[in-house]
Amino acid sequence: MTKLYYQSRFAAYSLWIDLLLLNVTFGFTFYSYSYFRSGGAFEFSDSYLILLLVRNLLWVALTYFLQTYQVSRLELSVDVLFGRFLRAIMLQMMIILALLFVTKHGSSVSRLLYGCSVLSFVVTGAVARLVVLQWLRSYRMAGNNVSGFLTIGKSELCDIIRQRYEERLDLGLRYDGTFEFGAQPLDQEMHRLDSLVETTRPELIYCDMTSLTPEQIRSIVSLGERYRAQIRLVPDFRGFLPNEATMQYHDVVPVIEVNTRPYSNVRDETYKRMFDLVFSSVVMVVGLPVFGLVALLVKVLSPGPVFFRQPRTGRWGETFYIFKFRTMYTDADRLGLQHSQGALDPRVTPIGRFLRRSRLDELPQFINVLRGEMSVVGPRPLFRYDVDMLMEAAPEHFKKLLTVKPGITSIGQLRVGYADTLSLNLTRLRIDLQYLRKYSVWYDMYLIMLTMYVMVSGRGK
Repeated sequence: MTKLYYQSRFAAYSLWIDLLLLNVTFGFTFYSYSYFRSGGAFEFSDSYLILLLVRNLLWVALTYFLQTYQVSRLELSVDVLFGRFLRAIMLQMMIILALLFVTKHGSSVSRLLYGCSVLSFVVTGAVARLVVLQWLRSYRMAGNNVSGFLTIGKSELCDIIRQRYEERLDLGLRYDGTFEFGAQPLDQEMHRLDSLVETTRPELIYCDMTSLTPEQIRSIVSLGERYRAQIRLVPDFRGFLPNEATMQYHDVVPVIEVNTRPYSNVRDETYKRMFDLVFSSVVMVVGLPVFGLVALLVKVLSPGPVFFRQPRTGRWGETFYIFKFRTMYTDADRLGLQHSQGALDPRVTPIGRFLRRSRLDELPQFINVLRGEMSVVGPRPLFRYDVDMLMEAAPEHFKKLLTVKPGITSIGQLRVGYADTLSLNLTRLRIDLQYLRKYSVWYDMYLIMLTMYVMVSGRGK
């Protein structure tokens, strides 16, 4: 079976699974909603039938135009599958909400029921993708659904590619050999290559550009068109191009653009901002009782203002005011201390010690996130004293950290905690720099879950 057959079959099965989950979750949500609301007597009106029909039609149309299921062998990963799935859901949800607002059926549809059905679809769809992905990886590691690849050239780049796929058996790519051009005329060498390709029928052909001439590359591309093999040209950027690069075309001239942004691309930065807005809005609404209780405790147990504002350094070195629940006495400045002195800090109030341990004092910073001054996850915003210290000790690395928005939580904060010395600040800086290379929405969610564990366990440093 050809690779196109497997890809089309995977796309068809994925679509049918999602349609099944969409309808099952809607039916389950409707039944649960009607049972708890009116003891099971809730009528399945025409409005809900139309809503379900529109959701199905929209899902088919959106996934087709967004190419949600058109995933190649090398793209098959958790990030790609979840990212495309969530993009289709968000777009469908925006269209549905707009239709509910402008149509006569909108007033008879429960927003709570619709929201719960979407949430159920997201959860079951995510679980289904994890199961399918794990099954497909095991299936391929057992030697099934395998395609071959060839390498053309004689540099160590060919060995690196071969070793990578030998280590990643879950990708289902089999090494079919390496071809090197000899001293014979080009047509004779291409005849040898043609015989090899006809015998092995590879899905991918990797060409080492450092050892091939333009004429040879053109001939290989023509050969790939005849055998429907994907040609991949491999330049040698090792040693001087650590950043991600993309290819652009200026008319007919290919130009390699080296990414100098903090994230891998503009899309990642857009997704991060969307995630920040949605997550912060949910926290502000759901956590309103907690906000009120903490504010009341601060006001009653520690005379003075509820909130504390302090200038901090944000993205590109710009200064903004950070919001926190006040954890110190109002006259703490008279002691003249720059950093926290830990659990025995005389400036911290009794309720402030609890808020710091549980990280609840950070909750008002979601206001900073909504204002665009901070992100939910990112390096902690520093006081001017720490900024000057790091600019003197590690200016190049610290300037790179200033290219992203500071966050409410960070991997450096979770591992190091409060940094009151140059050594700890440099350690936290080094760990936070790793975040820029590992960023994804899923990594942010992992760090948020880790932060919630710290809050619940009271292990904040």
